[in-house]
Amino acid sequence: MIGSCGTARMARDTGDGLGSDAVVGADVVAGAEVAATAVLDSRGVVVLWSPAAEQLLGRPAAQVLGRPATELLARPESAAAAAARRTLRGAPEVRSAVVTVRCGDGRLLELVLWAYPSTGPESPGAAPHWVVLAVEAALMRRWEGDRAVMEGLFSQSPVGLLVTDTKLRCVRRNVALERMTGTPTEERLGKRIGVALPGLSAEAIEAQMQQVLDTGVPTMDFVHRGRTVADPEHEHVWSTSTFRLQDPAGAVLGLCHAVIDVTASYRAQERRALLNEASLRIGTTLDVMRTAQELAEVAVPRLADTVTVDLLDAVVQGEAPRPGPVEDSVTLRRAAFRSTWRGHSRAAYAVGELSRFASSSPQARCMADLEARLVARLDFAADWLRDDARRIVGIRAAGAHSLMVVPLAARNVLMGVASFYRWQQPDPFDDEDLTLSTELASRAAVCIDNARRYTRESAASLALQRRLLPSELPELHAIEVAAHYRPAGAESDVGGDWFDVIPLSGARVALVVGDVPGHGIHASATMGRLRTAVNTLADLDVPPDELLTHLDDLAVRLAEEDGSSGSPPTGGTVTGTTCLYAVYDPVEQRCTLASAGHYPPAVVQPDGTVEFPRLPAGPPLGLGGLPFETAELDLADGTVLALYTNGLLLGRDPDIDVGLQALRRSLSHPERPLEQICDQVAATLLPLRPPDDVALLLARTHALGADRVASWDLPADPAVVVNARSLAARKLTEWGLEEISFIAELVVSELVTNAIRYGLPPIGLRLIRNSNLICEVSDSSSTSPHLRRAGADDEGGRGLFLVAQLTQRWGTRYTTNGKTIWTELAPPHAM
Repeated sequence: MIGSCGTARMARDTGDGLGSDAVVGADVVAGAEVAATAVLDSRGVVVLWSPAAEQLLGRPAAQVLGRPATELLARPESAAAAAARRTLRGAPEVRSAVVTVRCGDGRLLELVLWAYPSTGPESPGAAPHWVVLAVEAALMRRWEGDRAVMEGLFSQSPVGLLVTDTKLRCVRRNVALERMTGTPTEERLGKRIGVALPGLSAEAIEAQMQQVLDTGVPTMDFVHRGRTVADPEHEHVWSTSTFRLQDPAGAVLGLCHAVIDVTASYRAQERRALLNEASLRIGTTLDVMRTAQELAEVAVPRLADTVTVDLLDAVVQGEAPRPGPVEDSVTLRRAAFRSTWRGHSRAAYAVGELSRFASSSPQARCMADLEARLVARLDFAADWLRDDARRIVGIRAAGAHSLMVVPLAARNVLMGVASFYRWQQPDPFDDEDLTLSTELASRAAVCIDNARRYTRESAASLALQRRLLPSELPELHAIEVAAHYRPAGAESDVGGDWFDVIPLSGARVALVVGDVPGHGIHASATMGRLRTAVNTLADLDVPPDELLTHLDDLAVRLAEEDGSSGSPPTGGTVTGTTCLYAVYDPVEQRCTLASAGHYPPAVVQPDGTVEFPRLPAGPPLGLGGLPFETAELDLADGTVLALYTNGLLLGRDPDIDVGLQALRRSLSHPERPLEQICDQVAATLLPLRPPDDVALLLARTHALGADRVASWDLPADPAVVVNARSLAARKLTEWGLEEISFIAELVVSELVTNAIRYGLPPIGLRLIRNSNLICEVSDSSSTSPHLRRAGADDEGGRGLFLVAQLTQRWGTRYTTNGKTIWTELAPPHAM
């Protein structure tokens, strides 16, 4: 109704009258169904008064009929009213004006009037009557505004508009929609969307429109994609809103469908979403190959149909390539491949395989100048494809038609190159896609470089760790051992905890476990220094408490060195290190222990009883000046000792008692193989990534019975040397070691002679049949023998030199009562 009002030009008079220069289009009468109507005779007297006029002015017909119409004006005696009377008697033409009238209740009302002359056939040539239509000026101005809006929507608006009937057939559409679709309006009239625009998802659109038609509930931002005649080469995205059209009585007339092309904003939003997803999904690990694969997985299928990532082989190995571009002859390795293809892999090179690019290829040029390349349309006749027969087969088979090549460079160091292909998506890559791929590659390159640096540091750390921890545990007759080591998973692949198994003289074995505070390579380096010191001190055969005292002195010096360096420790500090040192003697079946602030071992009896013996409390290392004490435990044959660091007990629960109970349960079946017990303890007490480093050492004791040990007390008489040789020879014959009897007799002779000559009584001789034959001579002197090379004229000084040449090892062990000189001879089968 509003749209059919047409165009009207109204002359606005400063007075209350009809302007004779107003020209009004006849179609303005379309608003007459809401207008007040009156008929005036040639004198301006009201002869007819409609009910609408009664309602509008609040004056019944009886008050108005037969009276001049000018009396209804706000100023009926004004000059304007007189002019109006003269106008009515003038030439018969359509007149219009804006006047102010007084209503029946006294209020003033502004009206727009149209006066139409009318002459009846019964009085040709007579003065005309006037049919007057009156509408509130405010309502008329609203109609004019609505009309202007409608005209603008259908002629100037950038929003596409489609008006349909109840059958969803096009009734009207604006210029913007015509430009969007590329089809003239006359070709669309009377047709549904599916018929007029088959390139769109018509079924979904019409289903949505039908829903609005049926329910009357408008829909907003219904997004669909498609191609139109206006731009058949590119897919567009439209956002549509639909609402139902009804007449004043509520009858459904059809729909209005508003369409906005949101392709640019939609693609921008997709790019932002993809970049945001990339920031979350790329670089989740510190693995070079996995990071490259994450780049490919993010880009497929939202940006490309196939993505390959080729990295410099040096990068994969964790090495640092030289800054800047590289030559095309550089060795690359395929690090990632991702494709929407679900059949057999179309990759020219498998992941992990060495790859190459022709020197004229976009990839080679990209690596040469670190500039991204866009090949919107692939030309299979190009030289670079003809020169790479292996790659062109895969590209042809996939039907790839568009390519982007982007360098992976971080900190001006080239990591590799990423190739993006399209073969399923029909649109070629454009400059916006190249910008997006460059941003993705930049983020991935930083993550790959971080992973490369981590790979290098991790390799160095692991190499250090392998050097610092025992590569394999020794096979000993006195004990059998198993160990488990796990660094704190959240920090590094290396840690500051350590364990060790050190063979000592007399078939004894030292068991060590320690814990340096902190994690990572710094803690590991500190651990290495302490472990080396323990091995050196153990080789001197010092008692456990004395060993920890020397180790504490070393820790104090190391702490002073760290403090004097001027930089705070970054991963581990020696102060506060704990250590447990235990020496097991299989002959005495006794274990001597000393602790520097460390947890006591778990002692598992052969019947499965688990105890945690109380040890003298020693301070952690690095405090200095505090004593350490030893404790002795008698161990039955087959007893299992479990030495561990606190990370084992705190792996799953911060309550230490909970950890001790869990350890007790895991150790309660000592008859199982030690490796199995070790795995059970780790599975029960440790998560996949423990919060602290963990070291666990298990040792099952094996006693050396009386049948493997022989000892004699000897008088301090040179004549006893012959008797000592005879005693040793008989015992070796009894043990079936006649083949080394001569060497053993010679060694016994020299050691006993030295003890009688240079030592103090009592003198003892002991032979132990272990993996090697152990020969020990003891005396009560603390004088240390020295190996020297005797001169040609010297009468002595050749004894120890001869012993050193004939035995595998020899040394001196000091005791509270003196010293013991010991040697080891390999049995015949070991020579």
